[in-house]
Amino acid sequence: MSFTTQLAWDDTVLPFQLDRADIRGRICRLDGLLNQVLAQHDYPEKIEALVAEMAMLTALIGQTIDLRWKLSLQVRGDGPARILATDYYGAEKGGEPARLRAWASFDKDRLDENDTPFDLIGKGYFAILIDQGDGMKPYQGITPLAGGSLTKCAETYFAQSEQLPTRFELTSGRSTLPGDAEAWRAGGVMLQHMPKASPSVSDEGGSGEGGVLSASDLLDDDAEENWNRANILLSTVEELELIGPTVDPAELLVRLFHEEAPRVYDPQSVKFGCPCSEEKVRSSLSIYSARELTHMTTENNEIIADCQFCGAQYVLDPQTVGKDAKATE
Repeated sequence: MSFTTQLAWDDTVLPFQLDRADIRGRICRLDGLLNQVLAQHDYPEKIEALVAEMAMLTALIGQTIDLRWKLSLQVRGDGPARILATDYYGAEKGGEPARLRAWASFDKDRLDENDTPFDLIGKGYFAILIDQGDGMKPYQGITPLAGGSLTKCAETYFAQSEQLPTRFELTSGRSTLPGDAEAWRAGGVMLQHMPKASPSVSDEGGSGEGGVLSASDLLDDDAEENWNRANILLSTVEELELIGPTVDPAELLVRLFHEEAPRVYDPQSVKFGCPCSEEKVRSSLSIYSARELTHMTTENNEIIADCQFCGAQYVLDPQTVGKDAKATE
């Protein structure tokens, strides 16, 4: 495959459907976007791995939602990796790319080289938030951190909160192509059983870890057979097929699911995007009084605000922000 073809699939989500199994899905590749996200920060490699996994999940999930504005994934824990946060902004017009940003907060002094990336989070929660913009009530769904990975947390969320059997197969890491510098690459597949009436769920909970729902609790016999078969086929995918330059997503679909009659739809490109601005910083500071703003003011009589996602820095005159400034406009 030519280098041009390889680049054509970077930072792209390809939607598909398996007609014979009532399953929809997405294949995603993040390359340039992921490196741009991680270049904003000096993260240790295990924190980078968590951010990469979050970014992949966000790109796959975001493309399944009829999104007017923003989808956010948030993970908060009591371990060294305190916060993981991503935002996905749907394309404003047909043909335009979606935008994605990601960020992590961590305690460097508490990092243990023996811990897995997921272990660094500790106990906490995984949340999905959907904001459809002004005048619309935001949606929030929360699930405990369990299963040994962020991917398993996302699967649990969909089973528990949406009652949709969902499977992710993701891989990411640093790689080097001939003639190129080392860079992060990530690829993944999402499967989701098409929404339909589910078997009644027992009040006693599901069969998953801690009593959460699993696919077997949500599907009847025929649907479960189709779901299990698709999952077995997905389990045969190789890491290089997800992130390497020799197999494009459409070819991978045929290789994995040719007997399930895969049908592909228009791909969606995704790019790094951060909508922060001085105007939004001023708006966020408008709730503070002049007295409160003095605690944020430097010795040089400035308020300095840094964007956690992209690193942009805004330097403001404290006399021009806050409640008092707004009242005198």
